[in-house]
Amino acid sequence: MSFEFFCLTDPGRARDNNEDSVAVDQRAALAVLADGMGGYNAGEIASSMATSFIKSELGRWLTEAASNASDTDVRRAMDICVDNANRAIYNAANSNPHYAGMGTTLVVAVFREGRLLMGHIGDSRGYRLRAGHLTQITRDHSLLQEQIDAGLITPEQAAFSANKNLVTRAVGVEDTVLLETHLHDVQPGDLYLLCSDGLSDMVPDAEIEAILDRTTELAEAGNRLVAAANEAGGRDNIAVVLVRAHGQASSVRSWWPFRR
Repeated sequence: MSFEFFCLTDPGRARDNNEDSVAVDQRAALAVLADGMGGYNAGEIASSMATSFIKSELGRWLTEAASNASDTDVRRAMDICVDNANRAIYNAANSNPHYAGMGTTLVVAVFREGRLLMGHIGDSRGYRLRAGHLTQITRDHSLLQEQIDAGLITPEQAAFSANKNLVTRAVGVEDTVLLETHLHDVQPGDLYLLCSDGLSDMVPDAEIEAILDRTTELAEAGNRLVAAANEAGGRDNIAVVLVRAHGQASSVRSWWPFRR
């Protein structure tokens, strides 16, 4: 099984700076996405530190060891790398007053033969499109999600809530953080989407599904998703990573044009 990657960030229409960051390692079949915390200082620093650190450290380990590693080994390596990234961001925030309070959400995806280990922290999301049906495969670490789970509000009411973007878990805010990781099966033809809330808050899942289902090329699909978020107002930075699973042997391809 081989994997094709595309990733893109865009500042959106309302902000001058871009606090979203993405990174891929095609040899390791690794994708990382982070959204610097809105309203925090130096969110772009936190997200960049998270993606670059995890790509470097986890990517190197996967390239060297993953062929002989179990899924449990990979999950442990993900936890260790995220913990180290968290400590690096936390220490930077506490040693430099310009970085005080910074933090970031995170999604980490490691693709293996026939399966995916996806870990996340915060409200950036992972989705899977299979046979034309889009499924969210992460669950937001947010106050809004807790209210939905408790039955205090409905998902329909949540779309208009004032509590959007209040995350209950983030990288770099405390000295420890828990990466929630799940194992998923991967089938040839599956399309996976990692995104920041700049996309998921602006574009309904049904529209994301339609765009992905009717677009063959990953670059075109990614750009259409960003365009849809901007057409809906573009109130936040937008980050998108797309990964398609192929069933026949071929080289892993990757694109990552960044917009600033």
